[in-house]
Amino acid sequence: MNLKNLTADKLVALYKNRDLTVTEVIKGVYEEIERVDKDVRAFLWLCPERALDEARRLDAHIEAGEPLELLAGVPVAIKDNIAVRDLPATCASKILEGYVPPYTATAVERLRGAGAIIVGKANCDEFAMGSTTENSGYFVTRNPHNLDCVPGGSSGGSAASVASGTSLIALGSDTGGSVRTPASFCGVAGLKPTYGRVSRYGLVAFGSSLDQIGPLAKSVREVAQTLEIIAGLDHFDSTSAGAAVDEYVKSLDNPIKDIRIGIPKEYFIGGLDADVKAKIEAGMRVYESLGCEMQEISLPHTEYAVATYYLIATAEASSNLARYDSVRYGPRTAGTSLQEMYRRSRATGFGEEVKRRIILGTYALSAGYYDAYYLKALKVRTLMLKDFQKAFQNVDIILAPTSPTVAFKIGEKTGDPLAMYLSDIFTITQSLAGVPAISIPCGKNSENMPVGMQLVANHFQESLLLSVAHHFEKAGGFTV
Repeated sequence: MNLKNLTADKLVALYKNRDLTVTEVIKGVYEEIERVDKDVRAFLWLCPERALDEARRLDAHIEAGEPLELLAGVPVAIKDNIAVRDLPATCASKILEGYVPPYTATAVERLRGAGAIIVGKANCDEFAMGSTTENSGYFVTRNPHNLDCVPGGSSGGSAASVASGTSLIALGSDTGGSVRTPASFCGVAGLKPTYGRVSRYGLVAFGSSLDQIGPLAKSVREVAQTLEIIAGLDHFDSTSAGAAVDEYVKSLDNPIKDIRIGIPKEYFIGGLDADVKAKIEAGMRVYESLGCEMQEISLPHTEYAVATYYLIATAEASSNLARYDSVRYGPRTAGTSLQEMYRRSRATGFGEEVKRRIILGTYALSAGYYDAYYLKALKVRTLMLKDFQKAFQNVDIILAPTSPTVAFKIGEKTGDPLAMYLSDIFTITQSLAGVPAISIPCGKNSENMPVGMQLVANHFQESLLLSVAHHFEKAGGFTV
């Protein structure tokens, strides 16, 4: 069963009307995965027996006339760096090959509590380090719109699964754009919530002050439904926020007339693809037709974003990945001493990009360089936060491209890490500031590849953000 023409609401309604059984749908999903995923390769691990057991239990509840949860029987994909008990969680890395966590991430527990059925674990860049899903330790995921192109990363498998119709909703993680970039490249909606809005318990750490779990789906409504379920305080995560969780779905149709939308001049620069720029400008006209007010703003420290991010994120990665020593879990490469065993195991277990980031981060944290690099990066991060705080005194929402380009060819940028890092220029600053941001489809370019528009709101303003995105979708903006 291909899910491309279904939404979560429609599917649950079909169950309620007894037009479909959950078992039929889940069996159909796995048949579709077998048909489609041999080319797309969105999934690393599948769990058909477990999913079908859950489907049969749900069917029994429906037969008994019991009320259905919001996402009852909805097929969901989970990024492979998010823990699900008794399923592999390898972070697409050979150093965690064979690891099966004994617990489930809070966000996943909450989804399952709402009736969602996990169909598998999605491929990603190793330890979420990458923008294309080419850095997976297992295989490259391909873009469903053009199999020769990347799906974005690091949550490329999650986005590709939704776009190819093998799941309705997926969870990814976003450290510097890892939900928003694949959403943009694959033509789906993807949200990075405010830092602390969603519990990180069960998310394998990359950059602890940046990482945030976020949903991907075909519609803004499904993103809002998912966020409403997974958001909120979690005592297992000391960084999760106690701020009240709004009724995001009910807020979707709140009027947006007279909303002030800021257009940051630093995002419309040389290097921005002409087709992308044209589509974003068409998107602005949609908002103007809805009664929104456009005004130019400045985020002056944007030019330092890449350098700042790749110091802070790699420093945190160096610290977080020190635990992978192949002693307690993961395959081990023998050596004549403990130190040699560590070196050999980490050398063979980690991929090139992960090694590069560990080395960069270790250097930035080393004696004599900490103040010059890491500490200075933290200070610039504060300046970026102040840029957003100042901007939100004058505007309600910020609008920009998600990426300077559409999805590019597989292998096109793998030989130039700096060019790859620069492709994150429009998504990094929101992660550094901890503000929520969503990528939504904004038409396609001349080669029929999706363009993503990014909307940004102030901290914990997801209700406004989702409402503004929803009105764009309703007005036909996804296909401008």
